[in-house]
Amino acid sequence: MARVAGVLFDIGGVVQDSPLHAIARYERDHGLPANAINRAVVASGEAGAWSRLERGELTLEAWCAPFEADCRAHGVAVDGKRLMTYIAEAGRERPQMLRAIRRLRERGLRVGALTNNWPRDENEPGPHRLRPHFDVVIESQAVGMRKPDPRIYELACRELGVTPPETAFLDDIGMNLKSARALGMHTIKVQEPETALRELAALVGFDLLG
Repeated sequence: MARVAGVLFDIGGVVQDSPLHAIARYERDHGLPANAINRAVVASGEAGAWSRLERGELTLEAWCAPFEADCRAHGVAVDGKRLMTYIAEAGRERPQMLRAIRRLRERGLRVGALTNNWPRDENEPGPHRLRPHFDVVIESQAVGMRKPDPRIYELACRELGVTPPETAFLDDIGMNLKSARALGMHTIKVQEPETALRELAALVGFDLLG
């Protein structure tokens, strides 16, 4: 097994609190069935408004109407602008993740962020605020590709200067991990930060929590 030389972190749901929790809160507050929005997004596929937003093909302003139409087509009434307010409010950093990232870099590992996101205002919470913590930040909207497209993982590894087999990747969505695994990356599903960091520590060979 190749030594792990680089680590890629997803942002939302890994380094920051999950936007999925914010979406779930919106659903509860607006009387929608649990997971209804996510199901509509997945059903809309790569041509749907959410995918297009994350590839940088739509601005947030231009996204609202087609996104709401995608949701309506799957029986879900959503106010896109209001939903994004919920998501923006949920972007809190997880201190234990930032500490682990600092420790990895101190030990000489290359550390990057690989995130599906959308164009934002500089004052909004988002990956740009976290740039100083990483060697490389790959944002879907900036490169015109989104996870789970294998090309975005290959790009991230190239930018980081490591090969997929010597890279660990942390994400909270199984589908995104599947593509990374197919390229030979070591994958860790983040459900609970401490558990994920213990798994990563076992891969890199030093403590990330103490």
